[in-house]
Amino acid sequence: MINLHGTGVALVTPFLADGTVDTAGLANITKHVMQGVDYIVALGTTGESATLTTKEKDLVLDTIRTEMAGKKPLVLGHGGNDTAKLISQMKDMDFTGVDAVLSVSPFYNKPSQAGILTHYQTFADACPVPVILYNVPGRTGSNMSAATTLELARHPNIIGTKEASGNVEQCMAIAKGKRDDFCLISGDDLLTPALIAIGAEGVISVLANAWPKEFNQMVKWSLDNKYAEASSIWKKWLDLNPLLYEEGNPVGIKAVMKQLGLCGDTVRLPLLSASAGLAERIRKAI
Repeated sequence: MINLHGTGVALVTPFLADGTVDTAGLANITKHVMQGVDYIVALGTTGESATLTTKEKDLVLDTIRTEMAGKKPLVLGHGGNDTAKLISQMKDMDFTGVDAVLSVSPFYNKPSQAGILTHYQTFADACPVPVILYNVPGRTGSNMSAATTLELARHPNIIGTKEASGNVEQCMAIAKGKRDDFCLISGDDLLTPALIAIGAEGVISVLANAWPKEFNQMVKWSLDNKYAEASSIWKKWLDLNPLLYEEGNPVGIKAVMKQLGLCGDTVRLPLLSASAGLAERIRKAI
């Protein structure tokens, strides 16, 4: 069973100025985050999977997989709003070295809770590796309730949920009702210590792209009930964090990484690189 405790990073996909995938930059970023995080999530929302072709996704996954060399767990993002299409695509995917799939709740369609439940059960039945749910209402337009999450937790191939609802009470209900080996994972960086306090096992982070060691230290202190020490870290990012999402994700974190010399800030339409004003406020916050 994949160990989802600690810090996972939702890895960015760097692009060259002409918009093509920067494989050398991706290898360097993978090496950078490997110094601090416990596992990597490839081709998630932060990796701009929505605007990558199938061929590009294969290239990104192969690049990350080669750099990781099996040293840490690898989670693959694979989700959408067409259940049959997702399952069909899995038949042609290479899951070598992939320990689990992170699958976002269906977006745009706005299905009922019963529809979300059936979607994930059907998906998990067909998936060759364990499945992590991903609830992010701000992107999908619908919330996956605690009751739905707990029902899905009964499925033998569903091993956890990334909760990015921002609803702490909902997370508490999941923590209270879940089985012991079902992982509650924070999807909001700065809420992570609070969610760990009520039973979360860790986080899948955006900020850890830039500061993997520091972020993982905050998580480890929280897991060790050293919340005063953890607060000395999250307080540093309190002003920066909302700027990361002001013009869309991963616009903000790529602006941070450019300023830190880790990769360029090119993103794909309909996103644009950070405006001059935002980039300057990010610089000051850093």
